[in-house]
Amino acid sequence: MFNKNKLGLTIISFLSYYLTGSMIIVTGIVIHSIAKYFNLSISHMSKTFTFLNAGILFSIFLNSWITNIVSFKKQIMFGLICIITSISGLIFFKNITIFCCSMFILGMVGGITMSIGTFLITFLYYGKERTKKLLITDSFFSMSGMIFPIITSFLLKRNFTWYWAYTIIVIIYIIIFIISLNVKFPNLNHDININHTINQKKYKNNILILCTSALCYILGQLGFISWIPEYLTQNIHMNIESAGKLISNFWMSYMIGMWCFSYILQFIDIKIALSTLSGISTIIMYIFIHNHYIQLFNTIIIILGFFSSAIYTIIITITSLQTQKPSQKLINLTLISGTIGTLLTFIVTGPVVHHIGIYGALIISNILYAIVFILSCLLQHSNNYNKHWK
Repeated sequence: MFNKNKLGLTIISFLSYYLTGSMIIVTGIVIHSIAKYFNLSISHMSKTFTFLNAGILFSIFLNSWITNIVSFKKQIMFGLICIITSISGLIFFKNITIFCCSMFILGMVGGITMSIGTFLITFLYYGKERTKKLLITDSFFSMSGMIFPIITSFLLKRNFTWYWAYTIIVIIYIIIFIISLNVKFPNLNHDININHTINQKKYKNNILILCTSALCYILGQLGFISWIPEYLTQNIHMNIESAGKLISNFWMSYMIGMWCFSYILQFIDIKIALSTLSGISTIIMYIFIHNHYIQLFNTIIIILGFFSSAIYTIIITITSLQTQKPSQKLINLTLISGTIGTLLTFIVTGPVVHHIGIYGALIISNILYAIVFILSCLLQHSNNYNKHWK
């Protein structure tokens, strides 16, 4: 494969994560404006964004089965039609039902694109280089969390209607589409040849552990991050600006951690790295929850963001190494598990907050991190990936 082609496919992977991250992160910034636009309460409006996550989950699941039938290039072309339809619905129809449908379609585009981007990296790179590139790819998701809020806030402060923020997302997708027209995508026929390997019992146990780890990690992370501002303002009596800055620092540290571990993990066994990082993150989260010194919160959450940044990517990497050639079905299964964790965030933590309080929701998140650590220790007894790791 020519280096120019490989570079183009890698850029598509980077942009796919930036695109999906922008879709998710823009929600918190524009939700107040959208609620006013539709004359609804913010709590009611927030429920409509479940359609976005549902679209992501549905498309990743669907993508696992249609990849051998519909080429990546055709999927991206279909995505262009879908995203233009979605944005048109947001701009030209002031109707909450159409808004929900548009969010679902937008989520589908994000899910398909992220699925393609993840698989391309696992296909193009091998062993330790794969981990490095996956971490850099995932860092683009965090990067969107730093850049996109600035762009969106700039538009809203200058009285642009909220839906113009989504038009920027279309521009990102158009760039992906243009690059896709000038590259050659890999042939996925090899997936058919390795399906018999995936069904072996020794892989099934590992995949079950990895998918459960992905679900618990994402659910624990989002459960923790989602309730931290409320916890700090209510329980610690910190002002909302300082609480918001803590969250921003977490994601900045998270992104920096990905860059650092993209280099560090070239010298460390990834299974040992997974158990070490998940163990450290569990302890640091415990310290954060039980800390009562305001001046220490910022330091603790920066450390937490750094050490937890590589966990999800390592899980995906180990999944891709279960077979000699990466299987998109296995990779998508891990992504689906993580997306389910996203969907379950408020379904699980909401009742806990209602009956026990915010502190209880944070404890649940800490327990989920501990489960990831325990599951990562179970993986130490498996050597299935070693022959594909170099």
